[in-house]
Amino acid sequence: MKILVVEDNPSVRSMLEMFFSKEGISGDFEADGLDGYKSYKAKEYDLLVLDWMLPGMDGMALCRKIREEGDSIPIIMLTAKDSESDQVIGFEMGADDYVTKPFSPLALMARIKAVARRTQKAEHVSQVIQTKHFQVNKEMRAVQKDGEKIPDLTPKEFDLLVFFLQHPKQVFSRDQLLEHVWGYQFYGDERTVDVHIKRLRKKITGGDKLFHTVWGVGYKFEESEN
Repeated sequence: MKILVVEDNPSVRSMLEMFFSKEGISGDFEADGLDGYKSYKAKEYDLLVLDWMLPGMDGMALCRKIREEGDSIPIIMLTAKDSESDQVIGFEMGADDYVTKPFSPLALMARIKAVARRTQKAEHVSQVIQTKHFQVNKEMRAVQKDGEKIPDLTPKEFDLLVFFLQHPKQVFSRDQLLEHVWGYQFYGDERTVDVHIKRLRKKITGGDKLFHTVWGVGYKFEESEN
């Protein structure tokens, strides 16, 4: 994997550079949001790690800009902000994960590796999912509903939709969705799932009739017969 880290704390950059080297991961490091954006545009990366508070352009603004350009590259945010509202803001801007400072580099590496495992696993399974209303090309990460493209899904929104399409009518708790879709023991709040469900309902026509809340349990996905 090739990862871009945008972090203005030199100690954190040095720590991650050391761990990346041990793990065999290629990393580029920038201390300024604007420089980070220039590097992102100039090279190809598999994942971005962005600090929330940055000079030049903060991490949230950088994340939002990348998403507005239509790029679904996985983005992990590093931040000292740990309130539920801050996490929700991060996910609303399109971040896929959220690591609160101070953090263990091993925990961050586990999350990065989870992305690699999902990518590797996808190479060994069918790349096309066809249901009554949906057609999904997993390799291209493209989704159509009734022949119309659904644009601007973040990587985690896409993964969550695919999981539901592969398990129709089954009820899953928030913990189960975090485990299956996020791919590791999630350290954040269960509201993460609620935020992503809300966004899918908004982005997909008729989404409120596809993603069903099962009170006291969690969610299920069910396509209508119409």
